Amino acid sequence: MIKVLLVDDQELITASLAIVLGGEADFEIVGTAENGKVALELTKQLSPDVVLMDIHMPEMNGVDATAQIKSLFPSVKVMILTTFEELGYVRDALAAGAEGYVLKAIHPKDLAAGIRLVHHGGTLITQEIAKQLITQWITPSEKVIEEKSNRKDFGLTQREVEIVEELSKGLTNREIARKLFLTEGTVKNYISNIYSKLEVTGRHKAVFKAKEQGIIKP
Repeated sequence: MIKVLLVDDQELITASLAIVLGGEADFEIVGTAENGKVALELTKQLSPDVVLMDIHMPEMNGVDATAQIKSLFPSVKVMILTTFEELGYVRDALAAGAEGYVLKAIHPKDLAAGIRLVHHGGTLITQEIAKQLITQWITPSEKVIEEKSNRKDFGLTQREVEIVEELSKGLTNREIARKLFLTEGTVKNYISNIYSKLEVTGRHKAVFKAKEQGIIKP
């Protein structure tokens, strides 16, 4: 049996995963955790084979939790399961020791197969993300340095810039979610990150600063 620990701050997600993955004959769902801190404690107590980890969570995020779990329990495999496809998150997760990085849109059967692959020593990265990584790796380093030096993006990811552009059009969270094929909760998380990076407290201020700094067109 492959012992799996599910980690996500949305109870609906962990409950759904427990039902779907629990139906696999060779899986045992040993527990669920709502953040990275609890995941670390449960890893100590339950000794899972694979931890299925979200990225954006309160208390301790998935990247930090992955790093600590891999440091204390190197044999435990960690697969990131998230809505965030930005390469910054991917690089951080892989650098922390994650053996897999897949998006929540993955088919349940493919997810189960991925868990088995990771458990047996393999690595799994969603195809779309893998293509982006390869494209970046083959970009001349001089060009990357030049692009970075010319940017004034406050660390906003491409997706976060897209969210700001939609905010500038006056769209609600629900409208943005529908347009970008995201959940409303994911959009809220993005907006929270945007506020933090731009050091503002509201969408109007975020849009104003983004325009002022040339992140989006006036």
